[in-house]
Amino acid sequence: MILQPCTASGSALPSGTRVFLREFARAPLRTASVVPSSPALARRMIAPLLGGRVAPVVVELGPGTGSFTAALRAAAPGMRYLGVELNPVMADHLVARFPGVDLLRGPAAELPRALAERGLPAADLVVSGLPWQAFAGPVGSELVATIAAHLAPSGAYTQFTYRWSRWAPPGRRQHRELRRHFGRVDLSPTVWANLPPAVVYTATEPVRPDAPPRPGGEPPERRPAALATSPMTSSSHR
Repeated sequence: MILQPCTASGSALPSGTRVFLREFARAPLRTASVVPSSPALARRMIAPLLGGRVAPVVVELGPGTGSFTAALRAAAPGMRYLGVELNPVMADHLVARFPGVDLLRGPAAELPRALAERGLPAADLVVSGLPWQAFAGPVGSELVATIAAHLAPSGAYTQFTYRWSRWAPPGRRQHRELRRHFGRVDLSPTVWANLPPAVVYTATEPVRPDAPPRPGGEPPERRPAALATSPMTSSSHR
C-alpha cells in the first residue's frame, strides 16, 4: 500500500507534539514520550529496510502520530504497510495524516490475527514504538515471542529505548526477551539528536516456535546476541 499525506483543506491538525503532550498527561504509562521521535531516530529504526526488498511487508506497532510511518513511506513507497495502534486519539491523527493507511485499532497482541486476515504470512520488518507497559503482564510478556514468530527468516525487528532508561529493570527485561527469541541483537550508537537521547535494538535471526529458547536468554543452537557499536548498526515514539 502506498501511503499519501493528507492534503485536505480546513482547520489544521493538532501538531504531533500537542497530541503527545495531551496523551502523556492523560496516560503516561501508555505513552512513552512527551514529544514525537526525531527524524534521526526514525532513520535508525527503519535502517534494515534500506537497500532491501522493493515491496516489503512492514508492520509498525504503536505508530502514533506517524514519525516512523513517514520515514518508512519515504524509504519504501511500494511497501505493504500495516499499523497497529491502541490509542484512539493517536489512531485518528495517523488516519488523518495518511488517508487510506491500513491501521488496526487495538493491542499489539492482535498482530497474528491482523496478518492472517490480510493474507500476509510474515513481516519483513517490524518497527516498534511501544512503551514498556505494552510488554508487561501475561500478554505483554509474550509479545516479543509473537513478533519473532511472525517475522520472515531474513526479517528484522527494531525497538528503541531511551539511553538513560536502558539499564532500568524494564529495559533489562526487554533485552533478555530479545536475546531469548532472536539469534542476534545489535545495539546502535546513541541517537543524540532525539529528545530524550535514545538507542535502537535491531533483532534478527528470529527463533522459530518449534525451537523453544533455552533458559538464560540464549536461543538454541544460535550464537549469543552481540551488541554492535558500529555506526552502521543500525512509546510510543511516534
